[in-house]
Amino acid sequence: MNGRVDYFVTEEEINLTRGPSGLGFNIVGGTDQQYVSNDSGIYVSRIKENGAAALDGRLQEGDKILSVNGRDLRNLLHQDAVDLFRNAGYAVSLRVQHRVQNGPIGHRSEGEPSGIPIALVLVPVFALTMVAAWAFMRYRQQL
Repeated sequence: MNGRVDYFVTEEEINLTRGPSGLGFNIVGGTDQQYVSNDSGIYVSRIKENGAAALDGRLQEGDKILSVNGRDLRNLLHQDAVDLFRNAGYAVSLRVQHRVQNGPIGHRSEGEPSGIPIALVLVPVFALTMVAAWAFMRYRQQL
C-alpha cells in the first residue's frame, strides 16, 4: 500500500440558533493566521460540548466555513472573521465545506479488507443459487 489518502469535498448549508454560549465552536485561520498552507480560509478548530453546533451535529472540527449569513469569509483577517460571527445575530446560516476521507489508495495486501460489505457479495450469490435450483427443478419435472 502506498499510504496515500484521497479526499472528496462536499458543501452544506447549516442553520444554527445561537445559544447561551454562542454558536458553540471555535475558529482558526484568516489572511494573517493561515491554518492550512496556502489557504487563508476560516476553519472550525473545536466544537464545544452541548453548544449549538454540537447539538445540531453536522458541523465538524476541520470543516471550512465559506460564508456566514451569505457573507463570504475569503480574504479576511482572523479578528474580522471573529467579529463577523459575534455580530451574526440569533439565527445564523453557515455555508460549510466538509473534507471527507475516501480511504487509502493503492494495492491491498493479502488479509486486508477490501471494503466491500459481505452482504453485497452474498445476496447476489444466494439469488443465483435460487434461480439455478428453480431451473433444475423445472428441468427435472419435464423428464
